[in-house]
Amino acid sequence: MKLTYYGHSAFLVETAGHKLLFDPFLSGNPHAAGVVSAADLHPDVILLTHAHGDHWGDTLEIARQSGALIVANFEITSYAQRNGHDRVQPMNTGGSWNFPWGRLTQTYARHSSSFPDGTYGGNPNGYLLCAEGRWIYNTGDTSPFTEMAWIGEDFAVDLALMPIGDCFTMGPEGAVRATKLIRPKLTVPLHYGTFPMIEVDTNRWAEQMAAAGFAARVLNPGEHLHL
Repeated sequence: MKLTYYGHSAFLVETAGHKLLFDPFLSGNPHAAGVVSAADLHPDVILLTHAHGDHWGDTLEIARQSGALIVANFEITSYAQRNGHDRVQPMNTGGSWNFPWGRLTQTYARHSSSFPDGTYGGNPNGYLLCAEGRWIYNTGDTSPFTEMAWIGEDFAVDLALMPIGDCFTMGPEGAVRATKLIRPKLTVPLHYGTFPMIEVDTNRWAEQMAAAGFAARVLNPGEHLHL
């Protein structure tokens, strides 16, 4: 399994002959500039944690050019259908579904969700992905919540992807607390440094993680990680 990070919260998972693209905010993402564009990507699946513009991003353009299946909550998939893309798989919080490439569970996330045009985007979510015997937990935009401890008890999470940018999500200290609840083998930060209000010291966060006894790795845009 191979993961590629494109900055902010966008990343690509290549597994079992499929390409899964999470939160494809690329146009207007300074971290993606010169690394990747929407036109470069032809995923089989697009997974969305919520409807905010910095996550919905280039979803429709990429879906139309690739024919990708859009996986998201009911409100987001309905919005995609109203905008001309019918290949969707709706889910809702706590539900799971078996796909050819793995099993996906949609989790709670403590945040908000609306499209750039103001349309309600349903409940924000995270995802637990099981593929090739590995577990990835993308928390989505969130702060820590106590049910994360259940995830830590019920799933052997190999990789946690979580925001550290503060202001709109949890910051570094919150991410350390969330990691203590989830107990993943490795944590990679998302949703930081894209614009001034979410600038953080990633080195300090990594030091805090190490002091708490957890492995952390900061990925540069375009960098790969193999699980």
